[in-house]
Amino acid sequence: MIQALGASAGIAIGKAFVLPQWEWELPDQKIDVGDLAKEFDRLYEGVRRSKTEISRMKTELDEAVGPEESSIFDAHLAILEDPVFMNEIQGIIQRHYKVAEVAVKEAIDHFVTMFDLLDDDYMKERALDIKDVGNRLLKHLLGVPEIEMPEDSQPFVLVVRELSPSQLIHLKPELVLGIVTMVGSPTSHSAIMARAFGIPMVMGVEGKLEQAIATGDLLIVDGGAGQLMVEPTPAMVARYLEVRMHQLVAREKLQSLAEVPAITRDGMNLKLAANISSLKELEAALENGAQGVGLFRTEFLYMDRNHFPSEEEQYEVYRKVAEKLHGKPLIIRTLDIGGDKQLDYYEMPAEENPFLGFRAIRFSLERKDLFKIQLRAILRAAVYGDVKIMYPLITSVDEIREANQVLAEAERELREEGLPYKSGIPTGVMIEVPAAVAIADLLAEEVSFFSIGTNDLVQFTLAVDRMNEQISHLYEPYHPAILRMLRTVAAAAKSKGISVSVCGELAGDMAALPIWLGLGIQELSLSAQSILPVKECLLRTKASDSRKLVDELFRCSTAQQIRELTESFLADSARPKRGRVKPGV
Repeated sequence: MIQALGASAGIAIGKAFVLPQWEWELPDQKIDVGDLAKEFDRLYEGVRRSKTEISRMKTELDEAVGPEESSIFDAHLAILEDPVFMNEIQGIIQRHYKVAEVAVKEAIDHFVTMFDLLDDDYMKERALDIKDVGNRLLKHLLGVPEIEMPEDSQPFVLVVRELSPSQLIHLKPELVLGIVTMVGSPTSHSAIMARAFGIPMVMGVEGKLEQAIATGDLLIVDGGAGQLMVEPTPAMVARYLEVRMHQLVAREKLQSLAEVPAITRDGMNLKLAANISSLKELEAALENGAQGVGLFRTEFLYMDRNHFPSEEEQYEVYRKVAEKLHGKPLIIRTLDIGGDKQLDYYEMPAEENPFLGFRAIRFSLERKDLFKIQLRAILRAAVYGDVKIMYPLITSVDEIREANQVLAEAERELREEGLPYKSGIPTGVMIEVPAAVAIADLLAEEVSFFSIGTNDLVQFTLAVDRMNEQISHLYEPYHPAILRMLRTVAAAAKSKGISVSVCGELAGDMAALPIWLGLGIQELSLSAQSILPVKECLLRTKASDSRKLVDELFRCSTAQQIRELTESFLADSARPKRGRVKPGV
């Protein structure tokens, strides 16, 4: 068994098909000065064909899984329109009298090497995008066909060194049982697309194989556990077939809970809302019984294009989401770019540590023109539903007041223009940095609700970059310091009479459920896939027992002790008859 990185959950069992990589035979020749114009024409024609092909793939993906995933190809189009990339190619042709395909290959190698040297996982992943775009351009310049998939229409497990979005879009999802890559990150574009298609995927097996995988080898891929088995025994195959069957049965059983109220055994109602970034995700969330949207990530509206979205474009999207919710709450988080979320058409300043830099509310307050456009769109869409506004990365009362001042200006403008809008809609903040926790009582006097963003809160509190492989094991959401911060926020919200929810990854972690119940958290906002598993656990849990458990947890001194107690509690609650929760330390 090989331990890799789980990129997309699920079990796949089948024969391997090893996808060959692009191999180019480039002409070793120089051109005459008089042929420069001809080479430039060849280059421009190759770019035109590549753009047409990429646009077609974007449309196909948009129809298949939605705009969030198809926005991947906007980044590819942006590369072909990037003057820096194109100037590099043109410069090689003009200065060194090289044919267009050689110039493209040298430009690809230059930028990929430069990005790979950066200590930035996001930029390393973008190097694959450049290779993908460059290979497409080379394909057209050289007149070579696409790499063909198996012709016998038999489902297979795809094995490849690294998988580009362009290669993945050419696959028929119904024929791809699973995917194995030698290198890559679970946050890469191909991993995002694999999850969207529901294809199990593991990554990072390079250096862990005793011998190379060959086409026809039998493989088992466990995308949830991040495990790969090559030529497994019949017993292992039988066991994983059983696991896969149990997963399918469990999924069907969970679906029957979609319309069941989310209430504990002793009558406490915990609202289960959804985290979404597109209308397609909303549909999946509603099918799973979401009681509203606790986090609408609006940054994907900005990333799914090559320009800032207009007020009308944003208004239409927000309105459609509000209408589809039929009166259920919709919390719209204002633009949260920066860090690992960049815009291809807007150059953010170079920073030593972008996660602690010019991002989220800081960007919005600096670019109030863009901020006001978004707020106007939200105010207009609020006419159609129960809409609230949430500001990200808040660290001070001043930021809230400044943001609300822009909101008041947006209201005044709409009123003067005679456009329909809803005034006085509730505003809230993300609690995701230690400073916000420390002044939670002060922030609670300024807003109507809190939403705890556990991803950044854990990262910033423990000073751990979870994307850094050397220290990612230190990213520990059950650290006693995190537990105390959660208690501080919940207490501050309760004392000021405002609601508090959790919208980070920890909200979907089953072991954390008794913590939320014990702290008096009123709402969890989860991915669509997490709603039903959490509800199933909630239905068999008592809030009163959870409060006793939380008292025990605050006497723990290590994350391991906290985990052991919560896991023991959940195992105990799954039994028909359960005794008192006993300390595990």
